[in-house]
Amino acid sequence: MRSLLLASAVVVAFAAPAQAADDSLDPLLRSAAERVATSDQVAAAKWGTDQPIDDPVREQQVLDSVARKSVELGIDPEESKRVFRDQIEASKVVQRALHAYWAAHPDEQPTERPDLGEIRPIIDRLGDEILLELRDTERLREQPSCGGYLISAFQQTRSELRLNGLHQIGLARAVPSICTGP
Repeated sequence: MRSLLLASAVVVAFAAPAQAADDSLDPLLRSAAERVATSDQVAAAKWGTDQPIDDPVREQQVLDSVARKSVELGIDPEESKRVFRDQIEASKVVQRALHAYWAAHPDEQPTERPDLGEIRPIIDRLGDEILLELRDTERLREQPSCGGYLISAFQQTRSELRLNGLHQIGLARAVPSICTGP
């Protein structure tokens, strides 16, 4: 029953008409930052296993899903895939840094291994949020002033979520393709 309700909520969210975007990229950056933060759990899930950080098959699945959902939302699928490639690369930056840190500091290694099957739905939900925010901020993201809005949203998100240095680097890697204008 719960999964049926969840699926219905997703359909409703994707079917909802685009609302006028305000002049802020804050919600988009917040979702991107939360997606970057899930990389800690992904890194812990992969730590000490034969699961590589680079997973081209899973990455392609994500990009294919993003393209399908983008068409449903009236978003350019190639643009969405560029944004999500950045999201994926940001996650790998965080994962690699954590693996290197844990290798150098064995006493800091994770003691529990999260289940990727439980993390992926969170990542998928954040991805859906990012797609909706891409749709809702399209006009803003096409403007020449988008870079200023992006910097402002980055600073706001960094401060609001109290991102540490690694997650700031991850977020910076996650957002270069958000602005599409000249």
